[in-house]
Amino acid sequence: MTENKSSLRLGKNWFFYLLGIVVLIAIGSGLFRLWFGPQMKPGVNLANPDLMERPGLITGIPESGIENSNPVVSIAQAISPAVVGITGVEEPGLLSRTGEEMTGSGVIFDASNGYIVTNNHVVQGSTRILVTLADGRELTAQLVGRDPHTDLAVLQIQAPNLVAVNFGDSDRIAVGETAVAIGNPLGMRFARSVTVGVISGLNRQLVTDEGYAYKLIQTDAAINPGNSGGALANAKGEIIGINTVKIAIPGFEGMGFAIPINQVKTVINSLIQQKEVIRPALGVRLKGEVTTEAAAYYQLPVDYGVVIEVHAGSPAEKAGLKDEDIIIAVDNQIIRSAADLQALMAQHQVGDTIQVKVIRRQKAGRKQTYGEITFPVILERLTTSG
Repeated sequence: MTENKSSLRLGKNWFFYLLGIVVLIAIGSGLFRLWFGPQMKPGVNLANPDLMERPGLITGIPESGIENSNPVVSIAQAISPAVVGITGVEEPGLLSRTGEEMTGSGVIFDASNGYIVTNNHVVQGSTRILVTLADGRELTAQLVGRDPHTDLAVLQIQAPNLVAVNFGDSDRIAVGETAVAIGNPLGMRFARSVTVGVISGLNRQLVTDEGYAYKLIQTDAAINPGNSGGALANAKGEIIGINTVKIAIPGFEGMGFAIPINQVKTVINSLIQQKEVIRPALGVRLKGEVTTEAAAYYQLPVDYGVVIEVHAGSPAEKAGLKDEDIIIAVDNQIIRSAADLQALMAQHQVGDTIQVKVIRRQKAGRKQTYGEITFPVILERLTTSG
């Protein structure tokens, strides 16, 4: 019985000993902080006090203190140095930039040779072209060549330490995937602005006032004046398009368009190698497309086709085509749209003969009728260059 009481008394003594040790350690730790704490600097590596670190350098937390896992940040950081400002000066012989100017964006795609792609409408008519780099350098660019047909132009600058982008494959993009647009809306004050959206549509057809038909990438990433010639990238940071136009109609938002990069690659290679793009020419301007509504209103025998205006001296005029003819087939392939006609023309070479079937308005007394006529047209060379 005595041994049991003695054991119990010993256990209580050990408890107080341990408690005293803990209290002493706590007091000592507090005194250490009080004495040495104000002398310690944030960011000092205790393993090596001489190594000063920026916040987050080892911990992985950025200076803002918030970890950023958004891939758009990496995309912007990779592409922005290759996005340049383009200023086209129309007035000749000026040392200062006081002439009328057109501003836009461009993308460096070949750093070693200083090649830049931009939109033709940014540099068209310019007698002097200035390029502003991401690091602030401003250089005079040489026009390698331009192609109004696709609204593309290639410039060249001579400068060290350039950064270039990587081209992707625009035939492998899908509606709904991430799209990042980078450019200079409203000029260099807002240089390399980044907007994010999705691919809204593919093969969207637009026809210019000159009658050129485009198949473009549609995106809701904001594309504003000054973004023309800028980059449209995918989630991998690859360039999938060159921004070119937006729908600027009141009530419509988020409808921007880019030239597919696969088409861009073909055009810029031709401009670099030949200084021009050579295509077989029919020699017509596309005025519009026949719709079901138009066919019913004008009592046309077909509800498809393209209405043309014939250029003077062109292969079409030589063959007998006239203004207001409606092309409905070429080589027995139905033509429903301007894009159909241009796609078929792209399959031919200069000197080829094609069979063009048209619907032509005819008058029989007071009655207006339409007849089908087929014309053999020998394609001639159409060149577009700087």
